[in-house]
Amino acid sequence: MSKVPVQLTLNGSDRSVFVDPGQNLLDVLRRSLGDLTPKYGCGQGTCGCCTVMIDGETRLSCLTLAESVDGCSVETVAGIGEGAQLHELQTAFMEHFAAQCGFCTTGMLMSAKHLLDNNPSPTRDDVVEAISGNICRCTGYEPIINAILDVAARRGSGRHTS
Repeated sequence: MSKVPVQLTLNGSDRSVFVDPGQNLLDVLRRSLGDLTPKYGCGQGTCGCCTVMIDGETRLSCLTLAESVDGCSVETVAGIGEGAQLHELQTAFMEHFAAQCGFCTTGMLMSAKHLLDNNPSPTRDDVVEAISGNICRCTGYEPIINAILDVAARRGSGRHTS
């Protein structure tokens, strides 16, 4: 089978890559484009570790065909900060001890960013719903929920850090 050319914008940079037909986006991001932030968890779309944003919507990169993102903008955790400056969600996750083993963290961050981009004043129930596709076996979810609500509160008080 011949490779398929794909052009995309990855974290603000135009990228071109040749992919195998049927190859998933997670594999292309990690192996071909060098972005190791989306994690390989289950490979079946049930854990959320590989969550990315494609044209502003969260998607599971393990279930997304790489050729389907031709012409799209793909955002991963590697692109949410500003250079060496962490995104405010990353900082809040550290402050609230929301990342223990860290395996779910990238998916949680992408789901949280999507939520706050679309709902700047979420309720606790909104946060729970937004991260419901992401499995965490370490934190018990409370530190994650508290970190996301803290960022929303900081933004609401004008203390937006990024």
